Amino acid sequence: MNDFLKYIKHLLVGLLLFPFFVSGQTLQTITLSGYVQDAKKAPLPYANVVLKTQKDSLFVVGTITNENGGFKIENLKSSIYILEVSMVGFVTHKQNYTVGLLSPFLNLGVVELEADARILTEVSIVAEARDGVSEKMDKKTFNLSNNVTQIGGSVLQAMQNLPGITIQDGKVQLRGNDKVAVLIDGKQNAVTGFGSQTGLDNIPASAIERIEIINNPSARYDANGNAGIINIIYKKNKQEGFNGKVGLTSGLGALWVRKENLPGIRPQYQATPKVNPFLSLNYRKNKVNTFLQADVLSTQTLNRNDFGERIYDDGTVIRQQVKRNRTTTFSTLKMGVDWNPEDQNSFTFSGYLNKERILDRGDIPYFNADLSVRSRLWQFLEDEVKYTATASALYQHKFQQPGHVINAGFNYTFHREDEKYFFTNILPTFAGEDAFKLLSDEHVADLNFDYIKPLKHGRLETGVKFRRRTIPTNMQFFPGLNSPLDVNAGGWADYKETIPALYGNYVYENVKFEIEAGLRLEYVKVNYDVNPGHNTYTSDGYDYSRPFPNLRIAYKLGDKHKISVFYNERVDRPNEVDIRIFPKYDEPEVIKVGNPTLRPQFTKSIELGHRATWQKGSIYSALFLKNVDATITRIATTVSGSSLIYNIFQNADKSNNRGGEVTLDQQLTSWYKLNISASIYRNTIDRFTVTNKYPVPTTYHMNEDAITSWNAKLNSSVKLSNQSNLQVSAIYLAPDIIPQGKIGSRFSVDMGYKIQIQKGKGELFFNGTDILNTLYTRREIFGNNFVLRSTDYLETQVFRIGYSYKF
Repeated sequence: MNDFLKYIKHLLVGLLLFPFFVSGQTLQTITLSGYVQDAKKAPLPYANVVLKTQKDSLFVVGTITNENGGFKIENLKSSIYILEVSMVGFVTHKQNYTVGLLSPFLNLGVVELEADARILTEVSIVAEARDGVSEKMDKKTFNLSNNVTQIGGSVLQAMQNLPGITIQDGKVQLRGNDKVAVLIDGKQNAVTGFGSQTGLDNIPASAIERIEIINNPSARYDANGNAGIINIIYKKNKQEGFNGKVGLTSGLGALWVRKENLPGIRPQYQATPKVNPFLSLNYRKNKVNTFLQADVLSTQTLNRNDFGERIYDDGTVIRQQVKRNRTTTFSTLKMGVDWNPEDQNSFTFSGYLNKERILDRGDIPYFNADLSVRSRLWQFLEDEVKYTATASALYQHKFQQPGHVINAGFNYTFHREDEKYFFTNILPTFAGEDAFKLLSDEHVADLNFDYIKPLKHGRLETGVKFRRRTIPTNMQFFPGLNSPLDVNAGGWADYKETIPALYGNYVYENVKFEIEAGLRLEYVKVNYDVNPGHNTYTSDGYDYSRPFPNLRIAYKLGDKHKISVFYNERVDRPNEVDIRIFPKYDEPEVIKVGNPTLRPQFTKSIELGHRATWQKGSIYSALFLKNVDATITRIATTVSGSSLIYNIFQNADKSNNRGGEVTLDQQLTSWYKLNISASIYRNTIDRFTVTNKYPVPTTYHMNEDAITSWNAKLNSSVKLSNQSNLQVSAIYLAPDIIPQGKIGSRFSVDMGYKIQIQKGKGELFFNGTDILNTLYTRREIFGNNFVLRSTDYLETQVFRIGYSYKF
């Protein structure tokens, strides 16, 4: 409680000093199209089509029909209109017609003019502005240019301030769940993982335009990711002529030692440098648009600094520290061309190249309870290089009716992990050296076809997708003198995945109701072949055929209120690294091992949401429930006669996550904006019994475990002038449960300042993360005959300065 009061005190101080705001979207506009004909079904060219305001019948926009009787009205904004269709010799036509924001293109259908017909009813078209939460309430969108406190950092760091997101152990969580599918430009990518989360802490935020958070994905998206989807949208300019942006960011972290090392190990990284140069170029002329984007994020980081104590049932106490000094260079080149040979057809060809180099230098000493005897010093060097190359070809055919399109695309990704591990095992009587070399090549081919047809009150979407993914992995083990490692730690394994899928999605809207219903049919076949000599596992795999439905029903309570109910079913398939048979020895006494018998977990979710808007703000609130079957979780056990801990993924029984969240956006004054978000939820894991097979079968039983947790974020912004603003964010995360244990509360405050110079073409910023240096992680793990308590004093405080110029 005292810690919490301190956090509240820090929070109030931060709020008084530095306000911040995150969020922002542009207005969505609607394109309305249709046809005009006479009673004999003959098209009427050059008919007048006019939109007027419903309130006072003032002219807004007008057009005439083409030779085929067709018309198109673009860029309709928030209002209620009257549509009038007239032509000499015919009676002017009026009719009521309701349109919302669910579809950017709408087909009015055929308007028939008759010489002697009476005037029909009026037409009303409703379009409204979007902000952080979309009108459909299915996603939140955040422009990173507004996130001044995290400019110059990574995408992962930029996301920690966003409403609805928490960061734990380097992974993104939505509502306390890390089973999140991460997309880049709407597609899965090896950089961020296919169904997993990787690389987010290395992708520079300077390359990203916006981030979409999708809690209830429709059938158009792949079925994996029960917590939801995060879609990272890269910057891409389409202005006419030659233009671009160049910039440089630098910074320092770990300015102070938060906790001194245990005796006899190498120093922690201090004053860690961060450098991020970036360049974006674009040239557009006539029917061709070319683009290029290059980024380099080079950092040193005290990536982990975990002080732990293991207490065993027999009275043994082991104190340890896991210190990892990391150097990372993440280089990216993204380029492509958009070609529009004619109005109806367009092509996009793009390439994505990435190289990530990671050097980890670690020290792990093991002592007795009073630090008088050191039993072991484990030092390691991990030299890892990852290469990613992606090639994409997209084709779009536009029919005469706006929004009526066919999209076809092919995407191929190659991803290589080339890792070398060098371990030094220093014991009181001798020192030995061991080494590993891991080579893993991932090949992924995606072919998709999508069809979109605007309707009078919505649209129809359907499509097919086919994926083939293979990952051959080879681990070579070179044991040293008196090696303590598993002599069978090396070998080979082949992962093969085939997924054909078919989906359909229907959207309907009238003046009061919205309905979106979809179904995705998915077949998955996974084969995992391991070398026949493996001492624990044999070749395994799984397959399933399953429908994944989604449904959203909304009711509009006037212009300012909307209630929506969501239902969907999703799946989380094990990632290849989760079933990888080779033990990972970052810690020689807490060993991570994959489990090829792991199976998918299936989730059913329901959510009730409400959104209210007013002139200068909005509030979104939701209640949610997720039920999970065959819950994937990591289980730590020991074997008889050994203090080593083996951490292995297993399918527990059932679990659920239920709770509520609220997000408030408010423009308090002309110079002050405020965003407050909070989430409270209860995580429950039912009792279960599993058997860890590695290195020998060990049975573990856990009773039901549950906790009620919550988090709160405050983001605000003070506009100091037309060219500058000051921002702050404050985050509090309450204690939560983790596999076999609990994680303690966390708190941090970030701040940033940005100013426009050089007539708006230049920009300077300064920011700091965790400026109070309060963010650290406490854990407690309960095993079959031990308790592990630890606190991680990793680097969280970083100060950055940067400059960018648009031309």
